[in-house]
Amino acid sequence: MFYVYVARSISTGKKYIGQTIDPASRLKRHNKSLSSKKSGYIYKNRGPWVIVYAEMYKSRMEAVTREKQLKTYRGREFIKRVII
Repeated sequence: MFYVYVARSISTGKKYIGQTIDPASRLKRHNKSLSSKKSGYIYKNRGPWVIVYAEMYKSRMEAVTREKQLKTYRGREFIKRVII
């Protein structure tokens, strides 16, 4: 299974939209328990991060498509209205 998720920083309120096959390890990476690249959005913005929304898909292609939808204006409005 593949997951599309929205993570939110507790300290700043910033949001991150991504997709993964393992949300638990991805959250650890966001919170710097596991190594991550130092130039990334999550590394530069403060945590701790929590996953506030997730959807499951059978294929990576479906997950990537939904991730792109959530990153559009209408997708971000959906996140504001329904999720957060």
